[in-house]
Amino acid sequence: MRRLVMRSLVGLLASIVMAGVAQAGDSQERAKSKSASAPAAVSQEQKDQAAKGDSTYVIGPADVLDVMVWKEPDISRSIPVRPDGKISLPLLNDVQAAGLEPMQLQAVITEGLRKFISGPQVTVVVMQINSRRVYVVGEVARPGAFPMLPNMTVLQALSTAGGFSQFAKLSAIYVLRTENGRQVTLPFNYKEVVRGGRPEQNITLKPGDTVVVP
Repeated sequence: MRRLVMRSLVGLLASIVMAGVAQAGDSQERAKSKSASAPAAVSQEQKDQAAKGDSTYVIGPADVLDVMVWKEPDISRSIPVRPDGKISLPLLNDVQAAGLEPMQLQAVITEGLRKFISGPQVTVVVMQINSRRVYVVGEVARPGAFPMLPNMTVLQALSTAGGFSQFAKLSAIYVLRTENGRQVTLPFNYKEVVRGGRPEQNITLKPGDTVVVP
């Protein structure tokens, strides 16, 4: 009788343990499933970037655009903007692109294709930004053309060029800029600016500006 009772107790304990293990396994699986299905946290910076998108950029000559028309591979293509500011597309021929934001160009292409395609879905993406460049020449480590970042200053452009050579005249740097068809010279005294003086000389550059380091 005593053995029968002991066997019953052992069996009951084993059942309780197995049930606990199974419940724990189910809880872990549910936790994993919930974690996998939950969306990743998005920072405020990412939200701001998504809100701005490519539509804040104004297309210029020499930029490379990716024009995608859904289910129309013969029309979709990557294409550079010509010096006259236009792109050539099948059915539409020449389309003005320079001076427009990507969303605006997308709307123009969509409207033009309505004459040939039912409900065209068009996406325009700027693949290469070649129209917005600044140039750094003279006594720097890496002279040449550089993509112009948003709100790029003279100091930032000089940093992009890798710094100065030993012969650079740091107090005689200047920016060449074309305004209304005329070239103007804007002085930049590096020694004074890095000391905190003459902050007005550290101007925000414009596309086509040339920073000269004599």
